Amino acid sequence: MKKNNYSYIGIAFVILVFGIYFIPKIVDRITAEDVTRNESRSDFKANNKSKPSNLAFIEINGEAKKVPAFSFTNQDGKTITNKDYEGKVYVLEFFFTTCPTICPRMNANLVQVQNTFKDFENFGVASFTINPDHDTSQVLKAYAQKHGVTNPNWNFLTGDKEAIYNLSNKGFNLYTAEEESAAGGFEHSGNFALIDKNGFIRSRKDAHGNPIIYYRGIASEAEKVDDDGAKEEISDLKEDIRKLLNE
Repeated sequence: MKKNNYSYIGIAFVILVFGIYFIPKIVDRITAEDVTRNESRSDFKANNKSKPSNLAFIEINGEAKKVPAFSFTNQDGKTITNKDYEGKVYVLEFFFTTCPTICPRMNANLVQVQNTFKDFENFGVASFTINPDHDTSQVLKAYAQKHGVTNPNWNFLTGDKEAIYNLSNKGFNLYTAEEESAAGGFEHSGNFALIDKNGFIRSRKDAHGNPIIYYRGIASEAEKVDDDGAKEEISDLKEDIRKLLNE
């Protein structure tokens, strides 16, 4: 019996010491309004919800304009459609690989944009050739490798010429045309379109609150201005990509 009594006394002593040492610390944490781990996670989620940006939706007849449905073949011979870009923010352009004037400058700027967002799996680029008779998948792959394209979501797309021209001129109102007198035999816009994760065309607004719609893609950030003296818009494009990635 004596041995048992000593055991009970020992256990009671341990409990007493635990209470004296730890209970005041627990009380101090509660008094200091220290939160639980679950509460911390809830607060973090609440404070880091994605928020709509101030970028405009391009509207046609009062409705936000979405990217038209398309289906073309990329540089790897894979069929790519607008569905492949769902959930991604991406930049869209029309170009051709033998362009001797603005295309190399445009794509050098897009490589810079690509490198800025290299850690974002939900960022991409769609480059549509306006010379599909020449720009086969093999030609586009060599072009992509030559220009330092590494983003797996950057597709160089080729296919039916009429479908491409309809997409550019009617779907996006980005001018493209065959023109013998033009350098390289083709004319096209030097602008980029910016598309959000839901497939809507987005842009910033001008001083009067009107959507600018497209981003000038020829002048680089280093050049500051284009050949006509207009401010470069690659820095604006990068800023707006960040906004859409956070939506």
